[in-house]
Amino acid sequence: MSRSSTRHWFDPAYTVPPSVSLARRAVLAGGAGLAGLGVLAACGAPPSRLVRPTSPVVGAVDRARRHTGRTVTSRLVAAPGRVDLGGPVVDTWSFGSVPGPTIRARAGDRLVVDLSNGLPAPTTVHWHGIALRNDMDGVPDMTQASVAPNTSFRYDFTVPDPGTYFFHPHVGVQLDRGLYGVLVVDDPAEPGAYDQEWVVVLDDWVDGTGQTPDQVLASLKSATGSGMGGMGGMGGMGMGGGGMGGESMRSPLLGGAGDVAYPYYLVNGRVPAAPVTLTGRPGQRVRVRLVNAASDTAFRVAVGGHQLSLTHADGFPVVPVTGDAVLLGMGERVDVMLTLGDGAFPLVASAEGKQGQGLAVVRTAAGQVPSPAARPVELDGRVLTVADLSPGASAILPARRVDRTHDLVLGGSMGGMGGGMGGSSAGYVWTINGRTFDRQRPLDVRQGERVRLRLKNATMMFHPMHVHGHTFAVVDASGRPGVRKDTVIVAPMRTVTVDLDATNPGQWMTHCHNAYHGEAGMMTTLSYRT
Repeated sequence: MSRSSTRHWFDPAYTVPPSVSLARRAVLAGGAGLAGLGVLAACGAPPSRLVRPTSPVVGAVDRARRHTGRTVTSRLVAAPGRVDLGGPVVDTWSFGSVPGPTIRARAGDRLVVDLSNGLPAPTTVHWHGIALRNDMDGVPDMTQASVAPNTSFRYDFTVPDPGTYFFHPHVGVQLDRGLYGVLVVDDPAEPGAYDQEWVVVLDDWVDGTGQTPDQVLASLKSATGSGMGGMGGMGGMGMGGGGMGGESMRSPLLGGAGDVAYPYYLVNGRVPAAPVTLTGRPGQRVRVRLVNAASDTAFRVAVGGHQLSLTHADGFPVVPVTGDAVLLGMGERVDVMLTLGDGAFPLVASAEGKQGQGLAVVRTAAGQVPSPAARPVELDGRVLTVADLSPGASAILPARRVDRTHDLVLGGSMGGMGGGMGGSSAGYVWTINGRTFDRQRPLDVRQGERVRLRLKNATMMFHPMHVHGHTFAVVDASGRPGVRKDTVIVAPMRTVTVDLDATNPGQWMTHCHNAYHGEAGMMTTLSYRT
């Protein structure tokens, strides 16, 4: 498979040309993957101390994982095209459909995926939530060279843990197009105890409706945007919350909305006026794998006339807990069980803190299609969040002494419109520890350490924080490691503490999974060193 011929920082032969400025390299890199230069510039340490993606230990850890001996192959073609969202027809970039294909493997399988880039821009694939080998993580200029137009790249890694995951680019705001799909990793030892399974993907959509995601980002950075590119930082009161008035101008659970007022919210690639139908029989137990692939929107999800039993969070089992609805931040996934009623019911994904929602129809018998504006009472019932979850027996992170602690202060500014403390006072800028990604101070760790991350939100926006290549335990109120996650919402002016074991060497992106916050600077690196 062809690759870019340009040398990158993870190549041992690479040296930074003194004549090339960081700002210029940021432009050439095309967005998200600038960490290599940040690491070298910020640390002042010899590059040889870094555990690079090409370091022998990276491959050794992968080879030491449990393998089934089975190989699963797939192919992804990223290309521009026209997509029907159920009425609105948009020009976008996708893997051939929205959502893209669902790839399925078993824990311990070798997964080989060939990516062909037919886009007019570089791209990658990041395997969100998978503790894979570092050189396959899909972050340009951190773990691999970006895949240039009309070239290909082979992703080849072991999938170590069962669960619900998804994949998407890690270049600029390409996630806010149609470039995403679901990766399901089955556990052969799981008893099942359900009759069928549905994969349900939630998204917010702007591409091809008069603006591209890149134009939305430019509008936000210019601090002149409104409407689609408007501000939503002041507790959801800005125009990015979907306009003034309406159902949910303040989020009771998150304290704020996102920054973008989207014209559409999708469930499995369809607008509410033409929803996808999920079919079953009365009394069946259905496992629903819910994925929030949105770029700027958290969703509150409920099924009219049903309760949800939440069994997995970000792929890992939890002690089952029952509620009326569940809240998912961007990048989060949950598995829930439903016992199907008799009739036709709305599955609603309400855009938290904004106006608008996505809709699917759950159908087991004849009946009228629910209205696109259907709002089941369950949305206002018991809404399950991370605070309600405890790890299943197999997902408990054993208690041990913490070897290293890092504080991550989440700060920023939205042109003076409520970004909060801890960052620049001008423009659309989001920071970790007062620094944007190009000025980061990486989070140094060493192999085998128990690492504690204290995520301190000093803004009036919520931030779903994601750590690549690892699963962490959210520390509970008693100070013990709790539910296992790879993405966790940090509410405004709150702190979330998580613990992880540094057992997957390399250089790992750690960032806000609001695509616009990340591109405006809220990213850093979990950096293994020897």
